Amino acid sequence: MMASRRSALSVARRGATYVVSSSSSRLHSGAPPPSSSAFSGPAAFGSGCGNGEFSLQRSFSSHSQMRLYFRLGDFPSRPTSQIRSVMVLKNHAGAQTSGFHASSGNLVQEIGMPSLSPTMTQGNIAKWHKKEGDAVTAGDVLCEIETDKATLEMESMEEGFLAKILVPDGAKDIPVGEPICLMVESKDEIKSIGDYKPSAGGRGEAPKEAPPPPRKEASVQQQPPPPPPSEAAAPKPSPAPVQSSAGGDRIFATPAAKRLAEEKHVSLSSVKGTGPDGSVVKADIEEYLASGSPTSKGPSAPEGQKPAARGAAAGPLADVDYSDIPNTQIRRVTAKRLLLSKQTIPHYYLSLDTHVDKLLKLRAELNAVLESSKTKDTPPKKISLNDFVIKAAALALRKVPECNSSWTDDFIRQYHNVNVSVAVQTEHGLMVPVVKDADKKGLATISEDVKLLAGKARSNTLKPQDYEGGTFTVSNLGGPFGIKQFCAIINPPQACILAVGTTEKRVIPGDGAGEFLPGTFMTVTLSCDHRVVDGAIGAQWLGAFKSYIEDPVTLML
Repeated sequence: MMASRRSALSVARRGATYVVSSSSSRLHSGAPPPSSSAFSGPAAFGSGCGNGEFSLQRSFSSHSQMRLYFRLGDFPSRPTSQIRSVMVLKNHAGAQTSGFHASSGNLVQEIGMPSLSPTMTQGNIAKWHKKEGDAVTAGDVLCEIETDKATLEMESMEEGFLAKILVPDGAKDIPVGEPICLMVESKDEIKSIGDYKPSAGGRGEAPKEAPPPPRKEASVQQQPPPPPPSEAAAPKPSPAPVQSSAGGDRIFATPAAKRLAEEKHVSLSSVKGTGPDGSVVKADIEEYLASGSPTSKGPSAPEGQKPAARGAAAGPLADVDYSDIPNTQIRRVTAKRLLLSKQTIPHYYLSLDTHVDKLLKLRAELNAVLESSKTKDTPPKKISLNDFVIKAAALALRKVPECNSSWTDDFIRQYHNVNVSVAVQTEHGLMVPVVKDADKKGLATISEDVKLLAGKARSNTLKPQDYEGGTFTVSNLGGPFGIKQFCAIINPPQACILAVGTTEKRVIPGDGAGEFLPGTFMTVTLSCDHRVVDGAIGAQWLGAFKSYIEDPVTLML
């Protein structure tokens, strides 16, 4: 693939129209490209050029073949040309951005931080699987990326050699599209990289300092020279954007780094940046604080007052020691979504007790059947109480579909698939994998799905398809923690979530006068979005759920 691009660049200076087919690696001279409406298939392409620069926008889909149309004008001989491309990662819906730079006959490919989930705006590098100088083939895992949902493997879509790693293991808050590594076609080209720096913006664009002078010189040549000589010399100082209004050097930092620096009263000028082009990232601030370096004084601190040492709180808690635990991507997103839910969704709560003696008896009988039918090579299978809850909730949603909906400003969207999200607590944070079409699955299948998804959640290996598409959520704190009753926060854009408490023995009145019998009860609480589910509808759903739980044979019909 990189060889075909080198061929395209070698003929780019001839000023003709070319058609490139990656499946055949051929170059043809021909008529101008068809209009944008003539493009069809899984990929669409566009091109642009200016000031002797050759650029091409490429979009990949899961198909291996593509066809590119672009028109090349007359280009002066320049040592640098540029190709930008957008690639779709295998097994991921997000896009991996990469840029190609041809300098002195060598192609340097910038690999950017991909977008691996719909809500992902930045990611962390968990671990590099390849080292600098390693050969890379299409499909090789380059690194593991921690997203806002899980840790995913990033696969290479190109063949070549990993020339330089721009972002080390453990780097955090890397914006989507920012270069994380460089690749070249041959191993001999690794030495020619030297102190190569990725282009500004992280999207394969040329550095901002280089383009302005040619454009300004061209504009001066096209127009008559202005009378005052000072005006002609004015456009020359290109370093102006690098300087701040105060005249000092401008310090580049990510938004997360700026926020943390303001909170901890740290001067960015005292922190050495390790990001692209020396920019300061959040990890630099955290390392600076961990090293015990003195922080800058806050705006209201007197000149003679020393800043508080790390580990000692200020104000009323001045004598209290503490430790700051960095937030993971998962915890940040969870906090953001829960805050959004409580601030924008009008919650109300409905609780009732369910009599589960028949359910527990049926569960024991089914587990005995599963135990007797298992073979030596298969692990033991057991149906949990939570599996019955998921099945009952799914069937209740089918009976009362108003609860299987979500709110929009223009309409209420009612889903025809019953996908039950199951809250799983992990050391990385709260994960919510989805049991798809739970109303159509048997108890044994639901049990297997939950065990598989919970294992992936705890090992932080969930894929986007494992946690997307939920229409209703079940959160159980009763079985593992013995919580009797609680109210859960709705998981937007869903309209309901069921909080399941523990089972407990109670004494209940019997059929005869003065007769009392023991019984086992489980308390459940339904949180509803009042914009979507009225109180009576929520009560109907709980009634349907209660009937399935108290007569569990109906779950198997």
